[in-house]
Amino acid sequence: MRIVPSIDLEKGRSRIVFWPGASTGVGAPTDQPARIARHFVDHGATLIHLVDFDGARAGAPQNLAAIGAVAGLVATPLQVAGGVDSPEAIQIVFATGATRVVVGTSLLDEPELLTACARAAGAWLAVGLDPRPERLSQFPWKRAVQPSLDDLLQQLVAAGISRVVMSHGGGTSELSRLSEIGQRYPSIEVSVAGGVTDLDGVRRLRDAGVSALILGEALLSGAIDFEEAQAIANQAG
Repeated sequence: MRIVPSIDLEKGRSRIVFWPGASTGVGAPTDQPARIARHFVDHGATLIHLVDFDGARAGAPQNLAAIGAVAGLVATPLQVAGGVDSPEAIQIVFATGATRVVVGTSLLDEPELLTACARAAGAWLAVGLDPRPERLSQFPWKRAVQPSLDDLLQQLVAAGISRVVMSHGGGTSELSRLSEIGQRYPSIEVSVAGGVTDLDGVRRLRDAGVSALILGEALLSGAIDFEEAQAIANQAG
């Protein structure tokens, strides 16, 4: 399992100030996304996840300068979420330096637009989903019948999309569901981007067969050490 550092972008800066030496008093705090990304890449990160908060609100990429700065400082693949729910937006962030995108759940109700986005991103498109039943039931679906998680995953498989980012999956009640997804949909690569706050959560998701764990505040606040988390992720369950 891969540990993926995540940086939330707002007005060109990280929404969370990162102090790499907080536990030792060494180093200086920074809210510069490129410096934060460089720190994690220097410590072994092989993918950086960037969330464009302004882009999510505006419906189009907004933090292009920050994304470009990260791309200019690290040679690691960059995955962008937020404001990339159109082929034009995907082309813009790819031109800026991103190599992967995560589109929103709403595109599952717009199959033609989803297909166009998949065409623009190729194999590097993922769809974001919150798998919790109550969240699926609360989502403003446009279709007549509320879909189940299985319905949505089958739709993705039929569309040739093989990447999903679950916005919540760290709870013990969700582990069996994640394991079942891996068994029933072996072509889908599942990442989890929420619900993990400690190393035990890392172990649980590793054992559930998750491909990647995206960590933001837990890493930047120092609650979880990146290298320790990656060492655990690399171990056999």
